[in-house]
Amino acid sequence: MSIVLTTRPATEDDCGILLRLITELADYEKLTHEVVATEESLRHTLFGANRAAEAMIGCVNGLPVGMAIFFQNYSTFLARPGLYLEDLYVQPAHRGVGLGKALIVSLARLAVERGCGRYEWTVLDWNTPAIEFYQSLGAEMKTDWRIMRVTGAALTRMAQIQTAAQP
Repeated sequence: MSIVLTTRPATEDDCGILLRLITELADYEKLTHEVVATEESLRHTLFGANRAAEAMIGCVNGLPVGMAIFFQNYSTFLARPGLYLEDLYVQPAHRGVGLGKALIVSLARLAVERGCGRYEWTVLDWNTPAIEFYQSLGAEMKTDWRIMRVTGAALTRMAQIQTAAQP
């Protein structure tokens, strides 16, 4: 039996599939406790009037088993937009057939079509299979940069800090 791989832009009808895949990814990364997304919040942020990101669905023989969620960012040094891959996930039973590669490459094509100067993402330092996969596709690991993050109550507290530059 031959395997048919396809990628396509997600539609609003895919929010349930996306939530399931996001939850599976969080479980794989041991971060399930951080998932607060709902179908409605995905509908609003991916397909609403002020969408914050986009999604691509990856299918094996028509069955949606993978996703890529991404958004545009900006490089001041290049003075060009970039594409940032927030999450890439393929269900374990369907790995090794090329769907992850198809999703990564389809976003690279999209980045080129949109005139992006770069395409980037992060990977957990313990995820050796993913690191090796990305490097096999030509990705370069940046070891001199560290992600800084503020979320939840810490974000609220930061927003309330008084500064001399306040209007």
